[in-house]
Amino acid sequence: MIKQILLATALMGAASTLFAQTDSVRLSDVVVTGTRYRSDIRHLPLDVSVIGHSQLTASYQPSVLPTLSQQVPGLFVTTRGILGYGLSTGAAGTIKMRGVGGSADLLVLIDGLPQYAGLYGHPLADTYQTMMADRVEIVGGPASAIYGSNAMGGVVNIVTRRMESNGVQTDINLQGGSYGTFIGTATNRVRQGRFSSIAALNYERTDGHRANSAFSQTSGFLKLGYDLSRYWQIDGTANIAYQESSNPGPITAPLIDNDMLITRGMTALSLTNDYGRVSGAVRTFYNWGHHHINDGHAAARPAQAAYYIHNDRMGGVSAYESFAPFSTTRITLGFDYQHFGGHAWQKAIADGSRTDLANRTVNEVAGYADIRQELLSWLTADVALRLDHHSVSGSEWVPQGGLTARLPHNMELKAIVGKGFRNPTLRELYMFRPANADLAPERLWNYELSMRQRLLNGRLGYGLNVFYLNADNLITTQMVDGRPLNVNTGNTENSGFEFLAFYKPMRHLQLDANYSFLHTSRTLTAAPKHKLYLGTDWQPGRFTLHSGLQWIDGLHTADNNPTTENFWLWDLSASLHVSRALKFFVHGENLLAQHYEVNAGFPMPRATVMAGVEVQL
Repeated sequence: MIKQILLATALMGAASTLFAQTDSVRLSDVVVTGTRYRSDIRHLPLDVSVIGHSQLTASYQPSVLPTLSQQVPGLFVTTRGILGYGLSTGAAGTIKMRGVGGSADLLVLIDGLPQYAGLYGHPLADTYQTMMADRVEIVGGPASAIYGSNAMGGVVNIVTRRMESNGVQTDINLQGGSYGTFIGTATNRVRQGRFSSIAALNYERTDGHRANSAFSQTSGFLKLGYDLSRYWQIDGTANIAYQESSNPGPITAPLIDNDMLITRGMTALSLTNDYGRVSGAVRTFYNWGHHHINDGHAAARPAQAAYYIHNDRMGGVSAYESFAPFSTTRITLGFDYQHFGGHAWQKAIADGSRTDLANRTVNEVAGYADIRQELLSWLTADVALRLDHHSVSGSEWVPQGGLTARLPHNMELKAIVGKGFRNPTLRELYMFRPANADLAPERLWNYELSMRQRLLNGRLGYGLNVFYLNADNLITTQMVDGRPLNVNTGNTENSGFEFLAFYKPMRHLQLDANYSFLHTSRTLTAAPKHKLYLGTDWQPGRFTLHSGLQWIDGLHTADNNPTTENFWLWDLSASLHVSRALKFFVHGENLLAQHYEVNAGFPMPRATVMAGVEVQL
């Protein structure tokens, strides 16, 4: 009875939302994702969502991914506990867009530069911290014509923060709660003339809601910028994270000592120019990781005899220049180079001897062109073509084309056809028994129509996306000649629609929601059939209330498992500004105390509560 009352209360708080989009999208019409250069979102045929910093911090999450999973229709992120994603069996942090993603099919960027493990190719979920993000821009559907491999399912681009006006600002956030969880974040931003900086430090830890599920992470972020002139700017960025986590294993086969010590680092140096009709950038980057893992053992089995250890790296250069030879034409030319690889081995616990598993590197080089042409004052065409060459799997042509119509009454209609692809990872090519050095790239074609409209002087808006995608050559593992082998035999046809809207009936009340429906031709994990989110933000004076209700239905938690999960999740955050510099807050998740799983065998925690204080100096 209590659950029904709580559910009814949450529904009443969100019922008037109907369907809504985030406030951040309305406030930020200029985006950089999908084109590389700053562009009005209304001229782009791509489906781009924007989640601003205020939206990311509304629920006091240290990672950006939980907020994205709620606010972006069609996007789903797996998790397995109260804090942290971790790695290994039963791992979370899998990001999927419209059923496409998983190991390496969805690309995460920081300031337009790729972020994934050099050996395994998967995203690094625990390193995408809210403290560094000014906003996050998400492209639904493939963006491989601009970003190459791994952008087959879409792109998540974290645009880092900076100080825009002279001054110094320091923010400190401390919170604690269920299962011995503690999160502490300090951020300092400075702007003095041409110089700007942001430095941030985050520490988070939890005992976990199951035995052997503890997690802790310490991370730091630093960005230094200098305006060389009115038109030129240089930026340097560094990010490092160290985590210790334990995987308890599925409840049907729990594990002991499945412990991971992981360090990830990222550095980048960017030189940008912006003359208005001409703009561009040259960026160089280097990412690295060190993983030290004990794969653990069941209670009745002997302990592991060796640790798994690997060092991976990825570095490269990304350059583009965009220019407008005529007022109705914009041409962008770009070049990307990546070098990635790593060394993996097993280290015997008894004597420290090594057994190599892989020591490989590959190179990828690409050039692309994107042309945007206004055919009429209300109609824009955009075509892009990329030639990508991988040192193992060869060359790939990647086309994309679309139309955008800006109609009366603030209505936009968009259509796009694009190809996505993903080169095989080093793990798939060379590591462990299924490895196959003859793998070809995965490929996908996406067809999409979308509509947007804003009404009531921008206080009300809605949008609809309809899509169909056909992926083939997907890498799967099959038995060949009596042994498992990675082969290009997988395929899927995914179709569906995404509906979103927003409404601001009064100055202090924001109503938002989104819904997505997904049909797949075969069983896919982490790809719910129905996904609904209803949210309310109320800010009367010094008090702020944020309520979010999410419904997930038709979620497969394991391959070839016909059963699905169906659950409601209600989150609630409340805060009180005691003064301009001091705020107290409380945040609860899964307040309906739902019993559910996102990964098979990994039950999620019931209701959890965090409380804390935020200080601005």
